[in-house]
Amino acid sequence: MNNNKWVLIIAIIFSLTNCKDAKKKDTIATTIETKEDLINRVFTFSEKQYDSLIHRIENNKPLLQPRGITEEGELRLKPFQDWTSGFFPGSLWYIYEYNHSDKWKDYAMKFTVALDSVKYITNSHDVGFMLECSYGNGYMATKDKNYEEVLVKGARSLITRYRPEIGVIQSWDTTPDMGWISERGWDVPVIVDNMMNLELLYKAFEFTKDSTFYNVATKHALTTLKNHFRDDYSSFHVVDYESKTGEVRSKQTAQGYSDPSSWARGQAWGLYGFTQTYENTKDTIFLNQAKGIANYIMESKKVPEDLIPFWDYDAPKIPNEPRDASAAAITASALLSLQQYVPEKSVAMKSYAEKIIRRLSTPDYLANFGQNQGFLLKHSVGNIHTGEENDKPLNYADYYYLEALTKWKKVD
Repeated sequence: MNNNKWVLIIAIIFSLTNCKDAKKKDTIATTIETKEDLINRVFTFSEKQYDSLIHRIENNKPLLQPRGITEEGELRLKPFQDWTSGFFPGSLWYIYEYNHSDKWKDYAMKFTVALDSVKYITNSHDVGFMLECSYGNGYMATKDKNYEEVLVKGARSLITRYRPEIGVIQSWDTTPDMGWISERGWDVPVIVDNMMNLELLYKAFEFTKDSTFYNVATKHALTTLKNHFRDDYSSFHVVDYESKTGEVRSKQTAQGYSDPSSWARGQAWGLYGFTQTYENTKDTIFLNQAKGIANYIMESKKVPEDLIPFWDYDAPKIPNEPRDASAAAITASALLSLQQYVPEKSVAMKSYAEKIIRRLSTPDYLANFGQNQGFLLKHSVGNIHTGEENDKPLNYADYYYLEALTKWKKVD
């Protein structure tokens, strides 16, 4: 056989091998992890990751809640008074809902009852976050009357912050001991985040039939709808009111880039909060508000292609700005609730939420076992101006991620 024939044969073999490899790569590239497999993978990982974390902290006295990571990379633990204290117990309840294991029920109960004293707190608007995520999820899982009593007492503490002359629950106190808040010159500041605390009041109304809880929550939502949102459904972070007249003094930001910018997590809080308010009132004014915020987010050209937003839609150094996985997770969870009330947009909302969930479930955002100080998601932003939670894991990112997975499992 001459050399030319050998060259031809080798070329044919090489070509066929390359074709097989190309087909194999194409098959791998087009294979999408099934919904069931993804959910099982993430929850199995969560069990392993959180089990390791719990073993490191469960003997602390008093029992503290893991919040995130310090700038030095150390685990940040917080007492029951911290506004984020309810998220870790809430995550444990979602794991228990997934696996129905007594071990995880015990874990969830242990970290939940550590927050019993939250029911007496009257100097924070975040009692809703703290109790609804922990005791609220615990009640749904157990129907424990003791949990109900804590929720109702906590709701009574929360409404002590209601300012009837304005129609809002005051967010922050402005006494001289409040640090940077005192320096802002606010009178009655209300933040969009406060929409998330109304669910506790609606739950207390459900338990007691005391209309005070319902009326306070609904009035706060109406006032927020009126004053916090621009014509395009983007949100101011802080609205400050005059305590005697109820007039708006200013519209500003505390955690966003600037007063007129769109702080990513604030948009997510508004979407979620008005969806919850509609679920509890069935008043279409709140449904329309939630739909408007959803459209603003889903149609925004400022959100990256993978749908994990920068910490502020208008941050000046985009694309060289931190992403906020927590805002993405909150948005996904909210959309999965809202879609059932918006049949004309249901498919689009579910698709948007699924894309977020799938992206968060990749190695770019989901940690490896033993990393991230035991938290699940990387790359969240708390308050970028403090420099303490910039591009770090946060317990509320994990909470809303597991919540979104739990909801996603139940939708077609």
